[in-house]
Amino acid sequence: MEKLLSNTFQTLAKNKMANKMAKKYGLKFGAKRFVAGDKTQQAIECVRKLNQQGMVAMLNYLGEYVFTEKAALEATENCLHTLDAIYKSGIDSNLSIKITSLGLDISKAFCMENVKRIVDRARQYGNFVRIEMEDYTHCQLTLDIYKELRQEYDNVGTVIQAYLYRTEEDIQDLNRYKANLRLVKGAYKEPANVAFPKKSDVDQNYEKIIKMHLLNGNYAGIATHDDVIVDKILQFTQEHQISKDQFEFQMLYGIRSDLQKKLATLGYKVRVYVPFGTDWFGYFMRRLAERPENVSFVLKNTFKS
Repeated sequence: MEKLLSNTFQTLAKNKMANKMAKKYGLKFGAKRFVAGDKTQQAIECVRKLNQQGMVAMLNYLGEYVFTEKAALEATENCLHTLDAIYKSGIDSNLSIKITSLGLDISKAFCMENVKRIVDRARQYGNFVRIEMEDYTHCQLTLDIYKELRQEYDNVGTVIQAYLYRTEEDIQDLNRYKANLRLVKGAYKEPANVAFPKKSDVDQNYEKIIKMHLLNGNYAGIATHDDVIVDKILQFTQEHQISKDQFEFQMLYGIRSDLQKKLATLGYKVRVYVPFGTDWFGYFMRRLAERPENVSFVLKNTFKS
């Protein structure tokens, strides 16, 4: 049953009609738990509260898979506006971007122009941009763009997904670039010929790549809500005398706020991923697919309303 639900939500995440309806009817049916709002100012205020609790943030203006230059340019402007808002408000947050929303499926060159505008603006403000990793079909292109950017910029990082078979080789290859990586398990539905089908294998590989990346001496954003993995990494960093300045824990807005606050209290940097905007449906569906307890939460709140 759990697998069936997960597959259903993963399929809905890419359904164009469902996304269109979601935009029309707004952040209902529990999505507000995971999305800060549809306006920039709502996201800014959300981050301000996190900062007051000793945590930093990573804002993401939601959107993905655009196929017209007009839509990609609009997404680029929204990212630039977000960077402006971060700077003017004085909050402690960097920016996360999905490059399929910036024209990757139109052309790599066009996408690169848009990404450079964003990274340039961030550099102007002394800020940092995280290029998200999306589905497997965009993996190599994303890494190619990241490597090209690293020849010119030092305020850019990307994401590596533990559920892909290729990940260990990617970690070693990216060591040449001293890559600042957000390390995740992976949230997209992928076939068994490219990704580990078993959760236990993903967990094992996830722990492995975190340790590899840290021992390579590079900065790690350890993105997990798993208490067991958190405890193992805390023990590992202490045993190998890895400075707290070399890593941070990253978690999603609306999930495990108790663990976020606990780690921040212990003196670890905690960065909360805060998504906002009208194009929230795909992100929301993947959160439901990841954790059955999220589905229970949404159903309870739907019936209440």
